[in-house]
Amino acid sequence: MGIQRRTVVAGGLALAALPVAGQPKQYGPGASDTEIKIGNTIPYSGPASAYGTIGKVESAFFKVLNEQGGVGGRKINFISLDDGYSPPKAVEMIRRLVEQDEVLFTVSTLGTPSNSAIHKYMNQKKVPHLFLATGASKWNDPKNFPWTIGFNPNYESEGRLYAQDILRTKPNARIAVLYQNDDYGKDYLKGFMEGLGEKGKGLVVKTATYEVTDPTVDSQIVTLQSSGADTFFNITTPKFAAQAIRKVADIGWKPVHYLNQVSASVGSVLKPAGLDKSVGLVSMQYIKDPTDTKWASDKAMQDYFAFMKKNLPELDPMDGNCTYAMAVAQLTVQLLKQCGNNLTRDNVMKQAANIKGFQIPIALPGVVADTGPNDYAMFQTMQLVKFDGKTWQGFGEPVAVR
Repeated sequence: MGIQRRTVVAGGLALAALPVAGQPKQYGPGASDTEIKIGNTIPYSGPASAYGTIGKVESAFFKVLNEQGGVGGRKINFISLDDGYSPPKAVEMIRRLVEQDEVLFTVSTLGTPSNSAIHKYMNQKKVPHLFLATGASKWNDPKNFPWTIGFNPNYESEGRLYAQDILRTKPNARIAVLYQNDDYGKDYLKGFMEGLGEKGKGLVVKTATYEVTDPTVDSQIVTLQSSGADTFFNITTPKFAAQAIRKVADIGWKPVHYLNQVSASVGSVLKPAGLDKSVGLVSMQYIKDPTDTKWASDKAMQDYFAFMKKNLPELDPMDGNCTYAMAVAQLTVQLLKQCGNNLTRDNVMKQAANIKGFQIPIALPGVVADTGPNDYAMFQTMQLVKFDGKTWQGFGEPVAVR
């Protein structure tokens, strides 16, 4: 049946909301005077289990929120199930959440393959399929899939960001690319190639792929090095990202190394790979980095560290997956505040498509959540960062990339 984390959480952290005065109460499945039922699937096991941390933090956040009174006096019943990063398992778990548990909506279901497997189902059932933990471009398709909204910045846009940086700083680069052989990897690659343009495409001297079932990517790294590339775009999930970083260092390859943001966590990727072997990595951020001391006096980060220490002492607060989870949970509370007493699936979707310039407390200043009925892309602004052996350091100005 998968791991189930039933949590009644009140997003505490100064985000609890009161019902809108005088607004008549309207309820859809999973909502009542006392409860709001939300679900998701996430890999607590399997090849992408590092992401299970996201579900644990979200569960704890909602638990604390409930202890503070919930949202509008209603407790959040968060049902988070293990899909093992397996699309068929995700389908099974999501059908259970929709048809048996009757959740009001789902939030933060993880992975491009798993969300692709449930994409049509959620839209056919007209269940809000929200704040997906994936940056695939197809989540921004309000015309054909009006019930689905992603969270992460668009993978294609992120790929273009790195391509533009390479063209600016190393116009004669010899580029190698490693990518996961699925929609997630291909989205990044597509944006990257578009960013290079027709002339720049000739800079790519070698590409290699891997499957999520592969034990390692060591052989791919050796092959890419042998191409003579001096620049490397690493499009991998955490387990394989750590392997790739370590192997690149171990074989003495010294390319300019770009790492996709979904695997840029210091705690769950760079530490296992070796902090010394991660020096010089380039990535991007849109959420505050817990390893960066410049946020030491920032209230949102102080609240975050206090929350982690009290509620999840077994987890590493320096893991970027934890701050990511906090950002999603904070946005979810904002969504529920906007819904007020109209907790129907139609209104949840209407409000999710009308988030206007919301500064998520733990997101970078100026990186705001903003959606419209004809554009579901949540974030457009990204900050390039470089790892110095301890933390990610921003360079240049934040860039808006479509």
